[in-house]
Amino acid sequence: MKTRKINKVLIANRGEIAVRIIRTLRRLHIESVAIFADNDAEALHRRLADEAYPLGNGSLKDTYLNIQKIIDAALDAGADAIHPGYGFLSENPEFAEACRQNNLIFIGPDAETMRLMGNKIAARQLAIDNGISVTIGITGNMSQILAQADTLPYPVLIKAAAGGGGKGMHIVDRKEDLKDQLEQASREAANYFGDGTVFVEQYIQNPRHIEVQILADHYGNVIHLHERECTIQRRYQKIIEESPSPTLNEERRQQLLATAVKLCQKIGYKNAGTVEFIVDKDQNFYFLEMNTRIQVEHPVTEMRTGIDIVEEQIRIARGKEMGWTQDMIQPQGHAIELRIYAEDPEHGFLPTPGKVTAYHEPQGRGTRVDSSIDGCCTVSEAYDPMIAKLSCHAKDRQNAIETAQHALKEFIIQGLTTNKAYLWEIIKNQDFEENKIDTSFCKTHQDELLKALNKSRNNLNVNDIAASFLLYDFYKKRLENLTENVWEEIGYWRYHSHFTVDVEGHKIPVHITQWEADSGKLKLEITSQLSPLTSCLSAEFIARDGHQLKLMLNGRTEVIYCSVNNEQRTIVNFHGLNFSCFRTDQLNDTLDYALKEMANDKTRLVSPMPGKVVKINVKEGDEVKEGTVMIVVEAMKMENNITATAKAKVKKILVKEGEMVDNKMQLIELF
Repeated sequence: MKTRKINKVLIANRGEIAVRIIRTLRRLHIESVAIFADNDAEALHRRLADEAYPLGNGSLKDTYLNIQKIIDAALDAGADAIHPGYGFLSENPEFAEACRQNNLIFIGPDAETMRLMGNKIAARQLAIDNGISVTIGITGNMSQILAQADTLPYPVLIKAAAGGGGKGMHIVDRKEDLKDQLEQASREAANYFGDGTVFVEQYIQNPRHIEVQILADHYGNVIHLHERECTIQRRYQKIIEESPSPTLNEERRQQLLATAVKLCQKIGYKNAGTVEFIVDKDQNFYFLEMNTRIQVEHPVTEMRTGIDIVEEQIRIARGKEMGWTQDMIQPQGHAIELRIYAEDPEHGFLPTPGKVTAYHEPQGRGTRVDSSIDGCCTVSEAYDPMIAKLSCHAKDRQNAIETAQHALKEFIIQGLTTNKAYLWEIIKNQDFEENKIDTSFCKTHQDELLKALNKSRNNLNVNDIAASFLLYDFYKKRLENLTENVWEEIGYWRYHSHFTVDVEGHKIPVHITQWEADSGKLKLEITSQLSPLTSCLSAEFIARDGHQLKLMLNGRTEVIYCSVNNEQRTIVNFHGLNFSCFRTDQLNDTLDYALKEMANDKTRLVSPMPGKVVKINVKEGDEVKEGTVMIVVEAMKMENNITATAKAKVKKILVKEGEMVDNKMQLIELF
């Protein structure tokens, strides 16, 4: 095959994967071209790229799923190739074909292979034809699937035929729920992948999810980069991945790797791809799907093998022979990846879009961060809620877990709720450490994990947090270079030294007994939360670097991070955990103090997060009962059901399908 030069690449994606691709292009001295929707105008991938082309405003179909706009941008930029990343158009054969027709190199497999393997239905049949075990499943349109509802082996799993990443995936336990779940899955698939086709398959109880990374060139060379285990999931989407799999024995591992290679050889696969399997408790494995693109979790493979998979993708797309043979692949140690999302694990993993007010990445040995942000910014509700991926590598699994635990504590994200502390509790959990896991781990351990999270928070000395907050609060204006006048910083506190600090609902009476403004020393008397006894505490400001502050608390050095969120609450990160703090005697003019009253009014229905109304299931005058799904709001590419909290009647519907709402807007009035 004739080789082609690649001097400039357009990345048809956004977020952390676009950033990650740009960094490899830069190392290879290849120019990068970013594309961006209007709400990504300040995004990191746009700022890092050598050039950037706007996609305008609108839905995903108008921007990152608009093939013609992206092709036009590549041609206008004079790009030689397009890298699709993952998600969006990465497994769209029409996009790959459009690249070919416009003499643009598509950094991925050809359209024909993508049609064959990118569609789960066709891929399953191919696996069957080659003697590879698959789970029982049925395909067809919705009426055809519903006609076979009685024959299905419940529970079943609904999947989007044209995509992955947990989008459009639903477990159905009863035949009666199949129709509604099919409709929702199809809607999600159409919105995220541009194709609403779904299929239904048998759901294996207590399964493991294990996949094999493949590289294949145009000269018949197919190699694997070993396996990854992706069993820890929430909402059917991976949140922790590791390599090697701690589950497989060596004989089964080699069988799995050989099966993946054999499948790719049969179809003449080219470029990077991942063959995914479900593994039962007896280590029987079943072909699940093939992702004809780079995977979110590829960093764990790169950390173990030392191979830059994006670089190999580019090399193969140019028509060059792979730079590796199977014998050359000698993975070392153990790697683990944790996906950090803007979501609230304590409230059903609801997305939490909003402003990031402080951001700091860990820097330790064996630690890698792939992120979509690099500082204060806004995380949009229009996209997937993943903010960053933290990957850690060490000599064995236990050391990799310990490295990840330490790195998570050092990873600072303030201003919005994330799953960072939740991930920390998972990898501290004894069952996880002992590899007693399956894909339902988060569901079955949820109460235990949330109790452990609350215990970790309660184990910290709330008085230390209050003192840290006060020291920052008194120096805030000077720290932000807003004043040089210490009395302007302190305000009327020089006349009144008794007040109360609220730390996550804990009301802490404080008396300032000594204040040395110029030296940054503060002596406090704090009434204990557990007894009427008063404790003395000295706090001293030492140094500051951005949002990082170094303090001395009763002779102990503490490093904290502080920032002020949209509600003018000060967020203090203490020992890796965020705490919201404020002085109770100060009114906050950014808050609506009537909202608490509204929240307790069961006749008012509001969205728990900003998003778009995609479906209204009721009309005015309808009677509803507790649990009735009245409205579906989509946020960060996930559908969230807004349900009635009690028996009531719909008085007025205040929104329309397709309308954007925030978490203060009333959706429905009940009576």
